[in-house]
Amino acid sequence: MNLYSKLQQRAADNKPVRIGLIGAGKFGSMYLAQIPRTPGVHLVGIADLSPDMARTNLARVGWKPERVQATSLEDAVRHGTTHISEDWKALVSHPSIDIIVECTGNPIAAVDHCLEAFAHGKHVVNVTVEADAFCGPLLARKAAQAGVVYSLAFGDQPALICDLVDWARTCGFPVVAAGRGHKWLPHFSESTPETVWGNYGLTPEQATRGGLNPKMFNSFLDGSKPSIESTAVANATGLTVPSNGLLYPPASVEDIPFVTRPISEGGVLERKGMVEVISSLEANGRKIPYDIRMGVWVTVEAETEYIKNCFEEYNAHTDPAGRYFTLYKRWHLIGLEVGVSVASVALRGEPTGVATCWNADVVATAKRDLAPGDMLDGEGGYTVWGKLLPADRSMQLGGLPLGLAHNVKVVRAVKKGQSLSWADVAMDTTTHAYKVRREMEAMFAQPLLKAA
Repeated sequence: MNLYSKLQQRAADNKPVRIGLIGAGKFGSMYLAQIPRTPGVHLVGIADLSPDMARTNLARVGWKPERVQATSLEDAVRHGTTHISEDWKALVSHPSIDIIVECTGNPIAAVDHCLEAFAHGKHVVNVTVEADAFCGPLLARKAAQAGVVYSLAFGDQPALICDLVDWARTCGFPVVAAGRGHKWLPHFSESTPETVWGNYGLTPEQATRGGLNPKMFNSFLDGSKPSIESTAVANATGLTVPSNGLLYPPASVEDIPFVTRPISEGGVLERKGMVEVISSLEANGRKIPYDIRMGVWVTVEAETEYIKNCFEEYNAHTDPAGRYFTLYKRWHLIGLEVGVSVASVALRGEPTGVATCWNADVVATAKRDLAPGDMLDGEGGYTVWGKLLPADRSMQLGGLPLGLAHNVKVVRAVKKGQSLSWADVAMDTTTHAYKVRREMEAMFAQPLLKAA
């Protein structure tokens, strides 16, 4: 609880945490807005496919032009300024940089960036959770082998959920369930970039005016992003996942301890110790007042009568039996909070969430009937959405991870609603992302298939 004082000391000692940022889009820009307001950190360089757009975003969030005029990374280190280029390899290999913040949102590229950073002794805060969802457990191992820290990004919901789970366990509470909120109705899984704005309640004109990316927003709506983030949480905390995808029980904040109980006690859980996502909509589409749509939560259990009495004495809102209590944050601030990860990793050597096991997977699932020759377009597109499954079931299916379902050709007919397998597609097997995923499958295959 003293990260800020440690940052102040770094500033006083003129030894700032030196950061490299890959990707200056929306998430990256939100972090950029906070860097000038944070002591003890120095953004040495930004690598982006469009340096001009990176400069535009820096101006938008309030950076003064003279701060980004460094002619090289060495110049930036010498003068405390920032260098901008397309060359991410130069950024991750520079000896003065302590930590890389991977912010591209491209899961295949993110794996390359992480591996290269590890090879050069750099810590990584990985904002691109899509990559963590299909190979996070092995990325975590490779980071440890390299003697560096790999971390989920605080401000994004997975790391915030991990923080709540850690709070609960450190207090001595068993975690019954943990997760996030979402706006969900079952037909949203079929949503495409053409239908997303109507489901969101926006007109196409409003979306265009706001510069909103329909494919990215559709990945939130169609269930892909909740599945991706739930996978990251399950693999980081050891919590288990539903046997056939997220249930999205509708609930207000006050109702969460009612629904996140085992089925045998009136809730929806198959067992205790699971991840789940709470919907902000009733089945008929009615908006639930005081929802958790933008937030995160953890439900814990009072194991003794004494602890139950304490809940009652301090007016904790519980289920009717007084046994289950939910702690929550109704909001998350995305890139505005990622400085917590940077400080924790750089100053304490502690991740704000990291895969410790392989419990969960996100399998590409057909939005419509797919025919040989069709090209998959990844999360938020027209062809597939991501379904959360236990890792052992994914292995049994030979499931195609959603994070690798980009620009991939279908070679066998797949029915709408069917999860795709490796055998259904022709993959580029030369990418690091593909190789890391297959290496992870081989590493975990025996215990997973034995468990199944």
